[in-house]
Amino acid sequence: MCSGSFAKCLGITLIPLLIVCVLCNILLFFPGGKSVESDHITTEVWYFGGILGSGVLMIFPALVFLGLKNNDCCGCCGNESCGQRFAMLTSILFAAVGVLGAGYSVIVSAVAINHGPLCLVNTTVALWEYPFSDGDYLSNKDIWSLCLEPVGVVSWHLSLFSVLLVMGLIQAALCAVQVVNGLLGALCGGCGCCGGGQYPL
Repeated sequence: MCSGSFAKCLGITLIPLLIVCVLCNILLFFPGGKSVESDHITTEVWYFGGILGSGVLMIFPALVFLGLKNNDCCGCCGNESCGQRFAMLTSILFAAVGVLGAGYSVIVSAVAINHGPLCLVNTTVALWEYPFSDGDYLSNKDIWSLCLEPVGVVSWHLSLFSVLLVMGLIQAALCAVQVVNGLLGALCGGCGCCGGGQYPL
């Protein structure tokens, strides 16, 4: 299989994943599906793991991967495959950026899941705090009732950050695969956009 075509498939896969991550991060600004004051939003949401890490930073590798199949590899110094080899090497750098972005999102999500959501725990004095510690709420659903408002904030927090965690892991894996694919593409030669043969993955 042509490395350029395979990279394009990876790029196509990354696009919907990054869109999902951005949407999840945006939804986290509305805990329980409700609009609240900014200081009542869980701290980790402000780290923008889904928007920056799995979103903005992932746009660059996705676009680079999409363009590899049609990259102009018509030669340099008389070597037809030179351009494609350089493009595949360049894609490794962008894949590394993608791994870093996805890794950032995964770390933020894991910390947020372990930390739990910020919520109202005392209506009398309007006390907002983090009632859970060290992920103790994950195995004990009964204590979710400690969060009085916003209603459903625990499941909202856990669901969206879990999606970000999983999506980030998938993105990191895809970018890591492109690192290997890029190395093979750079070592094995061009991909036939100038009449040359294809090289195996």
